[in-house]
Amino acid sequence: MASSRKSQPSPKPVKRIAVALSGGLDSVVLLDTVCKAQSKNTANPAEIFAFHIHHGLQKPADDWLVFCEKLAKKYQVHFDFRLLHLAGQDEGNIEARARAGRYEALAELCEEYAIPDLLLAHHQNDQAETVLLQLMRGAGVAGLSAMPEHRVIEYGQWPITLWRPLLGQTRAELESYAKEHKLKWIEDPSNRDRKYRRNAIRKDIIPRLEKIQPDVLTNIARSANLLGEAQGLLDRLATQDGKGVLIGQELKLKPLLQLQKADLPAANNLLRYWLKSNGLAMPSQERMASWWRDLRSVKPDAQLEWAHDEKTIRLWRGQLQVAEPEAGEWILKTLGKTSKKPGLPADWVNAALAAGEVVAKPREGSEKLQIKANSPRKTLKNLFQEANIPPWGRQAPLLYIQGELVAVAGIGVSYPHLVRSGLRVWPEWQRTA
Repeated sequence: MASSRKSQPSPKPVKRIAVALSGGLDSVVLLDTVCKAQSKNTANPAEIFAFHIHHGLQKPADDWLVFCEKLAKKYQVHFDFRLLHLAGQDEGNIEARARAGRYEALAELCEEYAIPDLLLAHHQNDQAETVLLQLMRGAGVAGLSAMPEHRVIEYGQWPITLWRPLLGQTRAELESYAKEHKLKWIEDPSNRDRKYRRNAIRKDIIPRLEKIQPDVLTNIARSANLLGEAQGLLDRLATQDGKGVLIGQELKLKPLLQLQKADLPAANNLLRYWLKSNGLAMPSQERMASWWRDLRSVKPDAQLEWAHDEKTIRLWRGQLQVAEPEAGEWILKTLGKTSKKPGLPADWVNAALAAGEVVAKPREGSEKLQIKANSPRKTLKNLFQEANIPPWGRQAPLLYIQGELVAVAGIGVSYPHLVRSGLRVWPEWQRTA
C-alpha cells in the first residue's frame, strides 16, 4: 500500500473522527452530514478526516482520488489515502480481497492519526444485500446478522470503533438528500456488472422483492438486528460452555470432545466462537464435520494440522491453537543509559554490522545455547521443549554475530555474551506477518 497527500492534524488533544470516502453517493452524503453536524457543535467540535482507498481496479480510479481530495478540501477536513495493489492478481474472489484490503488500509490510517472512531457509509440497501448474499451461502446466525451498527476492531495495539450511522436509511432516501442539497458524487461502472453477485442482487432481486412488498428492506434490516441479538446470546452461551475447555486462545481437546458427544450444537457453537475470537472465518458444515472426524480419531499425543482462512490450526499436546506466523526480522535495540538490563556490547555489535558479520541463519539441528548464569549450554531442542514452544514456533532464524550464536527467538540471548555496563544493544525478534 502507498500513501501521500497527507494533511497535518492539529497538535491539540481534540476528538478525532474519520469518514471512509469512496466518492460514491453514500459516502458523500455521510461526509456532508458529519461536517454539518460538527459545524453546529461549537462546544466540543471534532477534527474530521476523510480517508480514501484507491483499489487500482478501474481506469478512472485516479480521477476518483482527485475528486475525493477536492471534496475534502471543500469541506476543510483532513485527507489521506492508501493504494491497494490488487490489479493483475488472479480474479478469484476479488470482492472479498478488496473488502479485506480496504478495512486493513482504513485501520492503518486510523492508527497513524490516532483516530478511535471510523464512520462507514453502509445503508439499508447494503444491509439487505448482505443478508441475501449470506442466505445464498447457507450462513448461520452470525452471517445473517450481517453488519452491526457499530463494532470494535483491534489494529495492532489500537482499538477502532466502526460506526454505520446510515444503516437506517435507504439508498432512495440518500439520493433524495443529495439532490436536495445539490451534492455531486461519482458512479463506479463496476456496480452495473452483474457478474458480481452483490450487483445481481441489487439490480435483479431487490427490485422484484420491493414490488412484492414495498417495505422489504426495512423488514430484512429488522431481521438482521434480531439475529444480531441472538448471536450475542450464543456467544454468551459459548463462554459458559467453554469453562474448562477454552483456556486463553486455546481449546482443550478432551473436554471439547466430551461436550461434542453430549451436545453437538453446543460444541459447534463453542468452536465457532473460538474461531471468531481468533479472527478466523466460519467454516462450512462439511468442513466442520470433517474436523470433528479428525479430532475423534486422533491419538492423544498426536499432532494435527488444518489450513483454514489463510491461517493454520494445529493440535499439539491436547490443545487446539491458531499458529502464529513466523515471518519477521531481528531488531537490535539500543538500551538507554539508565537501563539496568544487560545487553550485547554496542561496540562489538556495531563493528560486526560494519563488517557484514551479523546474520540470521536457519537451524541445522546441533546448536547449543547458555541462557542463564551457572547453567550448562543446552541443545535448542531441549530449550524449546522446556519453554513449551510448539514445533511451528521454532522456525525463526537464529541470530549470529561474528559466527557465534547469540540469540534464539522465544528462548533468549546467549548469557556469556551479555554485559551490564557501557553502551549495550538487545536483539529482539519481531514478527512482520
